Amino acid sequence: MKTILRISILAVVLFTVQLVQAQKEEKLVIITLDGLRWQELFGGADSLLINDERFVENKDELKEQFWAASAKERREILLPFFWNHVAKNGVMLGNRYKGNKVNLTNTMVFSYPGYNEILTGKADDKNINSNDKINNPNKTLLEVANNTADFRGKVLAFGSWDVFPYIINEERSGIPVNAGYRKSLAKEPSKKALFLDKIQEQTPKRWGGVRFDVFTHNYAMEALKHQKPDILYIAYGETDDFAHDGRYDHYLKSAHQTDQMIREVWEYVNSDPYYKGRTSILITTDHGRGTGVEKDNTWRGHGNSIPGADQTWIVAFGNKIKNLGELKENKQYYTTQFAPTLAKIIDLNFKSEAKVLPILNK
Repeated sequence: MKTILRISILAVVLFTVQLVQAQKEEKLVIITLDGLRWQELFGGADSLLINDERFVENKDELKEQFWAASAKERREILLPFFWNHVAKNGVMLGNRYKGNKVNLTNTMVFSYPGYNEILTGKADDKNINSNDKINNPNKTLLEVANNTADFRGKVLAFGSWDVFPYIINEERSGIPVNAGYRKSLAKEPSKKALFLDKIQEQTPKRWGGVRFDVFTHNYAMEALKHQKPDILYIAYGETDDFAHDGRYDHYLKSAHQTDQMIREVWEYVNSDPYYKGRTSILITTDHGRGTGVEKDNTWRGHGNSIPGADQTWIVAFGNKIKNLGELKENKQYYTTQFAPTLAKIIDLNFKSEAKVLPILNK
């Protein structure tokens, strides 16, 4: 009887030790906002666009919601979580008004090449030169992590764009990618996930390959709550598609809503013992946009023919991130530095020629 008791106690102790060790591992939430310009992030609503009735259905209503006299006020109205929390507790790179720059290195300057650069730490103009649904020949940081004993089966990805299963190379990497109009991929979906499956199917589709971010966000939240990934990737997509549509009003409203979604992610990871005090969140975009509002309307698009479309930004906060606030020094950073910085946070052996961003605690 005593022997059985000792074995039982030992089993409990070993289980507890394993649980504590697992919870000591740093967790990552990686977020991208497709095509959100640095101009709105650091300056709020653009006066040239918010007053242009070609791009705004109800100018007075939109200005009442997002306009203020100064850029500082406008950005805080548009993205209150970024400016009331992140700017005070994390770091924000890419305010070109202050001389701080972040740029892509790929020469394509559209989505698939941008996401490849973000997630692999290098551009690949030879192989990634379209948005076609081809499996990425390069291994993303997500795949490298999923191939380790520490993170195998603990990496999940959610995206609004249906090309993400190919960008992440779901087939080779083994990472479940809930993107486009896919239903929940959980083995045992929660009641809310099943409800999301139902209403996603019933909701009219505005874009063929991109669902509304509300579905991507809530599927990801259900995964946080019930599947407990150690690395979670969320790729919001609406801002880019609304911009392509020429709807600056919806572009602003989507950016504002995404800010609140990110706040919800942060509040949850700070309420869950599995994530609290051991989670870092890093956010960026796959490309910038133009600034033109005349005949060419380059604010609606991007690509290597549009000046400024390679200008991006990076935001980070959480357990491993220094409290540097909005960086104002005249320095140049690159999107290729994003992935090696993620790898450093989780102590992942990840080969990259790009330097880790100087934003991490020791």
